[in-house]
Amino acid sequence: MNARETAWRMFSSEFNNATLDMSSGEERAPSYLVTPLGAKANRLFIVGVITDTENVGTSESPMIRARLADPAGSYYLSAGQFQPDAMGVLKDLKPPEFVAVIGKGKVYAPDDTVRLLSVRPEIVTKCDAALRDYWVYETCVSTLDRIEMMREVAKMDPPSAQEIEKIGYSKYLSEGALAAANHYKGTNLDAYEELVIDAIREILTASNGRIKEIDFEETVVTPEAKEVEVAEKETAAAPEDEEEKILKIVKSLDKDGKGAKWDEIVAAAKKKKIEKDRLEEVCTDLLDKGDIYEPELGRMKTI
Repeated sequence: MNARETAWRMFSSEFNNATLDMSSGEERAPSYLVTPLGAKANRLFIVGVITDTENVGTSESPMIRARLADPAGSYYLSAGQFQPDAMGVLKDLKPPEFVAVIGKGKVYAPDDTVRLLSVRPEIVTKCDAALRDYWVYETCVSTLDRIEMMREVAKMDPPSAQEIEKIGYSKYLSEGALAAANHYKGTNLDAYEELVIDAIREILTASNGRIKEIDFEETVVTPEAKEVEVAEKETAAAPEDEEEKILKIVKSLDKDGKGAKWDEIVAAAKKKKIEKDRLEEVCTDLLDKGDIYEPELGRMKTI
């Protein structure tokens, strides 16, 4: 098995400002959002307050959408039948509540005039204000690192991944920084720096002095954080043979061109010794890779 992508910490404004999509071009390769600060992100780790939730599906096939607020704005989450655990947690929340989320960034762009970003959650865990404060602190640090990286890249004429690596950044970070430098022109790095300052001020004010007593190293191993950390490390991509089996099942059951029915996919997968929980995980991977899509709730179709 191949390990899934590292989950990035970033504020919602950086995520929502991303207009560059990137892929290696290889078959079933993961896709990435490249942000103005050079993050080449496939997965995210975000913590904030769920301010509202809504079932935009049906009682039989629910699809929960939620708004998660952080110091820089909002993330929008969307979880359906292929993310049953995350959907269940979101469905039972009574906003406002603090949550920690690991999920994948998704782009909905039906045409050149519409581009909507959201996060498809893999794991949603209730947490407390202390963990949110730690996440804000950690995200401020990583954001400042990316700002500094992009300042250095701006001095290069022309920039190159090799030159970025020479000043101490990994190949992975260098690729994202170069792509961002070439795509985004005139990024206001000072504005992102102000965002970081405002975020620190917000948690200092909201904590009413409590943050001074927080041991950040201790906070990160609270039960809530530990659950998220362990889940992030253990989650792995589906083996190729399982993906191939499910793609064949979906294609064979799509007899009317409207997509294969989910209950029929479940039954066929079980005959192949793929249980429903595993089927949902693999289908989520295939959705993320763009190999299948949902033409309507309760149906899957190959690309």
